Amino acid sequence: MKAENNSQKDNLHPRNLHRSRYDFEKLISNCPELKAFISINKFGIETVDFSNPNAVKTLNKALLQTYYNIQNWDIPKNYLCPPIPGRADYIHYIADLLAESNNNQIPETPHVLGLDIGTGSNLIYPLLGNSIYNWSFVGTDIEQKSIDNCAKIIEANPNLIDSISLQQQTESRFIFKNIITPEDRFTFTMCNPPFHASAQEANKSNSRKVSNLNPKEKKDANPVLNFGGQNAELWCNGGEIGFITQMIYESVKYASQVLWFTTLVSKKENLPSIYKTLKKVNAVSVKTIEMSQGQKNSRIVAWSFFENPNSQKHFF
Repeated sequence: MKAENNSQKDNLHPRNLHRSRYDFEKLISNCPELKAFISINKFGIETVDFSNPNAVKTLNKALLQTYYNIQNWDIPKNYLCPPIPGRADYIHYIADLLAESNNNQIPETPHVLGLDIGTGSNLIYPLLGNSIYNWSFVGTDIEQKSIDNCAKIIEANPNLIDSISLQQQTESRFIFKNIITPEDRFTFTMCNPPFHASAQEANKSNSRKVSNLNPKEKKDANPVLNFGGQNAELWCNGGEIGFITQMIYESVKYASQVLWFTTLVSKKENLPSIYKTLKKVNAVSVKTIEMSQGQKNSRIVAWSFFENPNSQKHFF
């Protein structure tokens, strides 16, 4: 999340509210504490110090208050603080995917039920999905502290109580098991899987990120993570490809209970292996949706086991 010189971020989804430069006057009017983190960059443009985790968190808080009617949002220190524009894009592209199954109309109803795998302490996808499209969600995580913080966010926003529920995954080697019961039926699942294969790899990557944000800063062996992140949020055994492969194999067991399984894939080189695994489990429909934000390119891979996902009206 670097300051943009142009006034339009054309790489974001057309419905994304954050395609234009941040309106700091509007944001500060809703969240006065943001003012302390605003400065003028070398182009004479107002911006935020994106290498400062407190600045990033306060910007997120202001965006959620101003555009999504989320009050008193907070996360514990050093937990992942997601950039709102990119997270909103994932929600918008899922909406497009569901529209294909609904006569090209985006279903804006609580009957749409999403399962957010690894919701973290920030609960960001359920918050955005409910605010933008009125969808319902189940958010899961393996960390009790994350679940507890998500519960606080919901408690601080009573309108969410009937729309978002939480469930802890008690066995870290599983993704859907213990979460999806025989009675459950989800319109979609979504996931931003752990990117790295080890804590060392995560620290090395973050050192590069901090160096890019502050090239003049002295290198630190243990740099502060500007977007935060705990172990389960940043890395797992096998990294991104290991997590997604496990997810695909597990998804077979719930083929009739989920219309669309989806996941972010950050590393393009993982796609051939993912497609191979999806073919091996006989996924019927597979879609890849390209995404980008600033200098970062990513994509969503979605798969379904239904012969014709577009005819499955009972998921809406």
